[in-house]
Amino acid sequence: MSTYSKELSRRKSRFAVSAIFFAYGLTFASWASRIPTIQQELNISDRVLGLVLFALPAGLFLCLPFSGSIINRFGSRKVVIVSAMIYTLLLLAIGIVQGLAGLVCVLLAFGFFSNLLNIAVNTQAAGVEASYNKPVMASFHGMWSLAGFAGAAIGTVMMGYGISPPYLFLLILVIMLLIIALSNGNLIAKDDGQNADGLKFVMPDRPLLKLGVIAFCSLICEGTMFDWSGVYFLKIVKAEPGAGYTAFMIAMASGRFIADWLTHKIGVKRVLQLSGSLTVLGLLISVIFPQEIPAITGFLIVGLGVSSVVPLAYSAASKSTTMPASQALSTVTTIGFFGLLVGPPIVGLLAGETDLKTAFTFLIFMGMLVLILSSFGKFKEDTIS
Repeated sequence: MSTYSKELSRRKSRFAVSAIFFAYGLTFASWASRIPTIQQELNISDRVLGLVLFALPAGLFLCLPFSGSIINRFGSRKVVIVSAMIYTLLLLAIGIVQGLAGLVCVLLAFGFFSNLLNIAVNTQAAGVEASYNKPVMASFHGMWSLAGFAGAAIGTVMMGYGISPPYLFLLILVIMLLIIALSNGNLIAKDDGQNADGLKFVMPDRPLLKLGVIAFCSLICEGTMFDWSGVYFLKIVKAEPGAGYTAFMIAMASGRFIADWLTHKIGVKRVLQLSGSLTVLGLLISVIFPQEIPAITGFLIVGLGVSSVVPLAYSAASKSTTMPASQALSTVTTIGFFGLLVGPPIVGLLAGETDLKTAFTFLIFMGMLVLILSSFGKFKEDTIS
């Protein structure tokens, strides 16, 4: 294969994986944007909603022993296609299902396939990054963030016109199927280190666990911003509910598109330390000064803070020397994504016992942990220690 053909092939693969990240983010954001509507339709309190939302991390936890080995056996390409379709079908089911019990069951499956898709698409991203031999992981997560912004905007417009969630979710399903059809041929066919061993769960080593905890702490903050930023601005700041979320999403997406360049300049460790510091600073501003301008500024800073953490953690995990990339990513993404899903219900429960402002102080400690954990150990471009 000529140099031109190789360059064209990897560009197509990068575009295809970016498109899947976008569709994935659009699906998750569409669910998150309609949580208030679903809460109103079921007429449940913040505390009950927090308990219902625990079904998502429960499904994720059920996926933990199998995800990496499934991808290692069948390949991330096949798993991306199948899990993406099921994931979006389950989104449609969320809009159709009746009653709390039915919603909990669907959310359980939604969490399972969300985790499976998350690990599979990040395995694809790691393969593309390896072909470039430079940091590109953050740009994929930037597409996920852009999709989050787009999904929230679409959801808001449809709420304004009184369009019920099932119609929105059906639209997202059509978009997902189109993106899969267009991207399928350019996804990486075989992952590095892939084999057909049995479905075995491999215990992670200490560096992978540390990366997972760093991602977990950051994603608790990120997940809470997705689900509770609008409520925080409405109840605490007494301002337009979408202002804080919009500021956060714009900053997070922008940060991810410059994260690869910044990492190349100052290194993984310093970027992670900077990320933790910005997260803490932004949250402190938002909690201490709950007025519109300071709170928007704080949410902007939080968005910049969380933007780089997950891509860097996933990129480092994919370069593990102790296990295949799919299994290493399974460990870090599962621990990390668990934070994305468990953060909102924890904040809901804390808000039920105290108030939302007090609950948000919990996130400050998560940002501090990112700073502390990233200050110990080494983070290299080709391995982790």
